[in-house]
Amino acid sequence: MKIRKGKLVAFCLMVVVILGIVATTTLNVWNNITKGLDLQGGFEVLYETEQKNVSLDALKDTAAALNNRINVLGVSEPEITIEGGNRIRVQLAGVKDQNKAREMLGKQAKLTFRDPTGKKILMEGKDLKENGAGVGYDQLNRPVVTLKLKDPKKFENITRTYLGQQIPIYLDDHLLSAPQVQTVIAGGDAQISGQKDVKEAQELADLLNAGAIPLKLKEVQSYSVDASLGADSLRDSLIAGLYALIAIFIFVVGVYRLPGFIAVITIISYSYLVLLTFMLLDVTLTLPGIAAFILGIGMAVDANIIMNERIRDELRIGRSIAGAVKAGSKRSFLTIFDANITTIIAAAVLFIFGTSAVKGFSVSLVVGIIVSFLTAVALSRIMMTLLVRSNLLKRPGLFGVREDEISDL
Repeated sequence: MKIRKGKLVAFCLMVVVILGIVATTTLNVWNNITKGLDLQGGFEVLYETEQKNVSLDALKDTAAALNNRINVLGVSEPEITIEGGNRIRVQLAGVKDQNKAREMLGKQAKLTFRDPTGKKILMEGKDLKENGAGVGYDQLNRPVVTLKLKDPKKFENITRTYLGQQIPIYLDDHLLSAPQVQTVIAGGDAQISGQKDVKEAQELADLLNAGAIPLKLKEVQSYSVDASLGADSLRDSLIAGLYALIAIFIFVVGVYRLPGFIAVITIISYSYLVLLTFMLLDVTLTLPGIAAFILGIGMAVDANIIMNERIRDELRIGRSIAGAVKAGSKRSFLTIFDANITTIIAAAVLFIFGTSAVKGFSVSLVVGIIVSFLTAVALSRIMMTLLVRSNLLKRPGLFGVREDEISDL
């Protein structure tokens, strides 16, 4: 049979394109993946409520308020989990100023407007409109915190009652300022002065917008992960993964020959596509996630082995190479599909009932399974079909099958 060069060229071009994309873009993809606390360092704190017999809704509201505080810090993908009936664990990856993080998380940030004695509360922070605190400037171009109130009439009556007197403004029990009411203020707009710079004014505005924490919390324990420790963990994990890949490549090529080479290309494609998916979905990658990623490589190899063994079985009973590839691919499909579905079900159970680290593992595992199915099944079949149709494959030895293993029909 005449060799069909077009199919062979298409196969070679596919290999070159895959390897070229992987070689030139993998580093950029990796750098844009969000790393977890155990990989890039950071800060973890465990809080316990001072109140007893708190409801789950109250804990969820408190966790949401903490999340708002964390957004002020500019931390991406914080891990906030409710533990037991009265504890909340907060993990902040990449935080450099841990004292600032602890201070902002722990503040109740309850804003109160009080009478001149400082004892009677006239208004609270909940009287502010949503995101009603901002930064502005007074007539002397000094930074101030601007406030928009829900009930302008209420504030107008207060300023009328205390005209010519001070209305102290407190954050918790800390006096922020004590402005004197110069005139009756209508319209529901007010200002807090006394900030030394724009940064201080913005931090106060952010805290007020974040809202008060519904439950009072006390810090039970906290610890920091140094960035160098995270880097060591990451390096060790990647080195272990690299050794595993090399061993896998040597095995599949040594045993399955040409299909083994195709398996190597699909495994490389799998690894790249999983990382790309992590980046696009903004998945936070942790050490358990890397473990799931490496486990997924093993599953991708397993799918290739199942298909290649089916093809070899077909060759041993005397089928032609084209017939063996077609029949072997068809016979292996359901086996691979069933194995992937059962693993996805297990991963779903882990995600539903597991802790944050286990959830990260399960998400990474599901992504790996889906990508593995696409590469180990779809991509392998495409590449194998191109080679078969090129009429280049004429010897069963290219599949690791000896002539004496083939039955006579």
